[in-house]
Amino acid sequence: MSTSAMHVAKTGLTAQQYKMQVIANNLANVNTTGFKRDRANFESLFYQIVKNAGSQTADTTSMTSPLAVGTGVKVVSTQKLFTQGGLVSTDNPLDLAVDGKGFFQALLPDGRLGYTRSGILSRNAEGLLTTTSGYVLQPQIQIPADATSINIAKSGIVSVTTPGNELGQEVGQISLANFSNPRGLTPIGENFFVQSIFAAQNEAIDLSASFREKLENTFKKTKDGKVFKGQVHKMPNGQIHSGKTHTKSSKRVFHYGELSKKAQATARKQRGK
Repeated sequence: MSTSAMHVAKTGLTAQQYKMQVIANNLANVNTTGFKRDRANFESLFYQIVKNAGSQTADTTSMTSPLAVGTGVKVVSTQKLFTQGGLVSTDNPLDLAVDGKGFFQALLPDGRLGYTRSGILSRNAEGLLTTTSGYVLQPQIQIPADATSINIAKSGIVSVTTPGNELGQEVGQISLANFSNPRGLTPIGENFFVQSIFAAQNEAIDLSASFREKLENTFKKTKDGKVFKGQVHKMPNGQIHSGKTHTKSSKRVFHYGELSKKAQATARKQRGK
């Protein structure tokens, strides 16, 4: 076998090694909640054009196809296949699942927002909802220490019951991030992705009209607890700011659970009016 033929064969072995590694990783994570399998994409290397189509073979004849010799194959990319997985019911009120598009958002140690399909949540020592890795869910939602039950509606409203308040108290709302090209997200491990320039973020996934109206009138507060009824927009870090688009005059708007106890008291008084 010639040296060039050995080189072509080597590229094939290298490509197959990548493919087997991708398959092995898919199999290893078969029980990982929210994991999406990868697919390796291949393309051929450059061709050596010995003769072009149309080259004369005799005075009156010519080649009908080129004489081109390939130089091998390479792996050009891997793609996440964001197909909908199966939903499993558990007895844990903090076990969530995304049915359709969207990603949960959490603040990573380096300050970036991480995006995950895994909805296994828990509470840290401060009562904030976190992922299994301990990263705080964004926007932050704090569960009171004396909460006796937690309910998370399909719309994302998080409500709790506490001693003396069996009717329930809304403490926040879970929002999902959506991307026009989720395959452009960069996987970093721990079930997380980070945004790249090829995965432009869309606005937060639309809520139902009734819940959006409730959000407009109930959940949006200024820092002192006063209800804010104007238009809002979502920042890349998950915060809500006033105005349809961001300007110098935009101010941060808070969910009930993000307010101080004094501001929460003001908000409750307004709701009672």
